[in-house]
Amino acid sequence: MLNVEDLLGRLRRYPDVEASNLYAVDAADRLILDVAADALAAVDSGEVAVIGDGYGALTLGAAAAHDLRGLRVHQDLLTGELALTANARVVGLTDRYTAHSLDADLLKGVRVVLLRLPRVLSGLAEVADAIARFAEPDVQVFAGGRDKYLTKSMNEVLAESFTDVRASRGRQKSRTLLVSGPKPVGDPPFPVREHIGELDIDVVAHGAAFSGARLDMGTRFLLQHMKTMKPDARDAIDLGCGTGILAVALAKARPRLEVVGTDQSAAAVASAIATAAANQVADRVTVVRDDAMSGAPDNSADLVLCNPPFHVGAAVHTGSAIKMFAETGRVLRPGGELWTVYNSHLNYRGVVERMVGRTDVIGRNRKFTVTRSVCGLHDAQ
Repeated sequence: MLNVEDLLGRLRRYPDVEASNLYAVDAADRLILDVAADALAAVDSGEVAVIGDGYGALTLGAAAAHDLRGLRVHQDLLTGELALTANARVVGLTDRYTAHSLDADLLKGVRVVLLRLPRVLSGLAEVADAIARFAEPDVQVFAGGRDKYLTKSMNEVLAESFTDVRASRGRQKSRTLLVSGPKPVGDPPFPVREHIGELDIDVVAHGAAFSGARLDMGTRFLLQHMKTMKPDARDAIDLGCGTGILAVALAKARPRLEVVGTDQSAAAVASAIATAAANQVADRVTVVRDDAMSGAPDNSADLVLCNPPFHVGAAVHTGSAIKMFAETGRVLRPGGELWTVYNSHLNYRGVVERMVGRTDVIGRNRKFTVTRSVCGLHDAQ
């Protein structure tokens, strides 16, 4: 049997951003595995689900420690799925788990759930509802995270779907919540649908989608400049599309434009597909789950719109945005444009100029900056 600590020490984040302050395994992963050990030892293979596993620590740790097979895994982020695949190959456990959407196939017959608590409460609410809806009545949920990201609101959200929510003793600035007793369920609460009057767009959002069904301030500011975004563009990409607001707004404003929305979040992709359908532009808006456009061909787009993240998981880190900019320089045709909105304190302008082309500040308010970059165009040195 594999030594679990040795196994955990071999895990990597790749293809997600790797840096000295970013880790593939943390104290919360180890605490969840320890607190759930007795329950994992008492169930059969096929009765365990893992949700929100960052890079495979929970899945591979449980498989190795208890010789479990048939683990069912749901990870919202594609980079997490790819990292788990790579890590499982390295430690020889590729046959121990299968990947699933957040649905009945993930949870039917499950009696133990290992859960990394998401930071977005609506994401937690959708997960809790799914477990209560589809798992066995005696299901035990071991949900954990780092203390600095845990809130009392998480207990309240879980208590909407379960009768018993108790906190464990903490360790190394981490804690678990022990959850059981699923309550009777009504109609599924997700996805939600809202109408944004100022855009005349219906937005559909699953729980883990960024900003939910609302119009976030950065996207609103970027949309103010939509009329001047490369008027002759034939193909556009909404990079990190979230619920698809930018993609749909572009498609509605320009009937001859083909738009691709891309995001690595499964919840975002499902939301954007539904948003495109709700606004009758699904014939011109294609949504794909991809990591920073890595699957897009070279020189395949005239216009890219991006509202980049500045968090990698729980850590403030600009690596994901930089990866997006690098891929944009590859995907844009010469003369194509990247329009970006970002928190002004991040000062991405120099980075984008190096990776894409000449970059001008088009708009700035108290919080956000909008820039336009022209691919392949550089000022004389």
